[in-house]
Amino acid sequence: MSRDKFCEEIKAKFPTISAKAEKEYIRLWGDFKSELYSYTWFEALAGALNIEMNKGVPPKEYQALFSTVSSRFLSGDVDVKQAIDVAFVENLFWNVSSSASELYWNTLPEVLKDLYLNFHRRKPY
Repeated sequence: MSRDKFCEEIKAKFPTISAKAEKEYIRLWGDFKSELYSYTWFEALAGALNIEMNKGVPPKEYQALFSTVSSRFLSGDVDVKQAIDVAFVENLFWNVSSSASELYWNTLPEVLKDLYLNFHRRKPY
């Protein structure tokens, strides 16, 4: 599955958070859409999730999303893996309170935790 197809899959399966991610994308990038749109969209998705975390949305709301992302990391091609690792996971928990971070961290799939720790070298809380 290509990165663009993966992006479309996430948008189709998770329309509510995807709409929030699209707003975050526009905030960050405006209406600029290049060949890297799907890559930067995953950064916006992480940003939208960070906002949700800070609002106190329960982690169970996004368990299916995290599970899908985790599965695609394990089965995806290099572009999918890079988008998940660099654009998505590295940006999760940015400016999220410690208490919210801990709640989400405890439900995050191990593969995503490993990616986060490999980059940040510590838990987000």
